[in-house]
Amino acid sequence: MACKTPRRAAFLLSEMSISIAPANLDAEDFRGLIGAHKALMLETSPPESSHALKIDAMRAPDLTVWEMRDGEKLVGCGALKSLSDGKSGEIKAMHTVAQFRRGGLGKSMLRHILSAANERYYSRIYLETGSQPAFQPARGLYESHGFVTCGPFGDYKEDPHSVFMVKALA
Repeated sequence: MACKTPRRAAFLLSEMSISIAPANLDAEDFRGLIGAHKALMLETSPPESSHALKIDAMRAPDLTVWEMRDGEKLVGCGALKSLSDGKSGEIKAMHTVAQFRRGGLGKSMLRHILSAANERYYSRIYLETGSQPAFQPARGLYESHGFVTCGPFGDYKEDPHSVFMVKALA
């Protein structure tokens, strides 16, 4: 059942048994989730502006990937990439299964990733997301956690379909 209102979404989250753990990249449901995430990104952004990772790219040694489950049911994922300066990271692969969006799961995953970044003593954490209206809820989530817009970072280039954001960490 889709979450229609914040009140209903909060009720559903309170009824869930959420866990976040390292992702099993070989699990069929996780591979399906990443495939659905990549397809959604290609529906909303031109291919040259879609930076969603494929499953094989998630095996990179500088990337930590987590899955979020409600009991046995996979409901979302997120990842943290170490950037080359060794002092900062990038949020990658934030995705919540459509029927659970706007229910607080994205906030839970974001807080988990921020905690991991702090444990690694990163001074900054970056992200790239879309500029299209479909990405407004994601941008709002990031802004509510202290992210501000910035210019391209790492290997990214200016792109009208991308919004780059950064958060200074304590």
